[in-house]
Amino acid sequence: MPTRTARTAWTGGLQDGSGQVDLASSGVGKFDVSFPKRSAEDADGTTSPEELIAAAHSSCFAMALSAQIGNAGGTPESLDVTADVTLGPDPAGGFRINAIKLTVRGRVSGLDAAGFAAAAAAAKAGCPVSKALAGVDNISLDAALA
Repeated sequence: MPTRTARTAWTGGLQDGSGQVDLASSGVGKFDVSFPKRSAEDADGTTSPEELIAAAHSSCFAMALSAQIGNAGGTPESLDVTADVTLGPDPAGGFRINAIKLTVRGRVSGLDAAGFAAAAAAAKAGCPVSKALAGVDNISLDAALA
């Protein structure tokens, strides 16, 4: 399997600095980052590590779920996956990702609601990004047929 690369160029300090994340492997874009906007309610056109993790988790989970649905004898027609990643204080100091909520609504043939829920739980457990995020205290899943 290939290795994928992102690069960040940063200038300045934490509060007054800023950077740009380059999705180098794909070349699909460069995105601004800054700590004040990372910790603000309004991202104002910048991304954050949490948003990038949410993108990675939602896309990985969608792929894993499509595989699990197929393994269970179903056919995925469409999956709408959202990952909400929450940054919060770390009791040991600083910050940490303290919660991720995966929400999926699917149109699937060949599986009932219980089968879909089981496939979603297996996908959550087996998704490589879920495994990488195993240190997050609370990764919840809300899975239902659309």
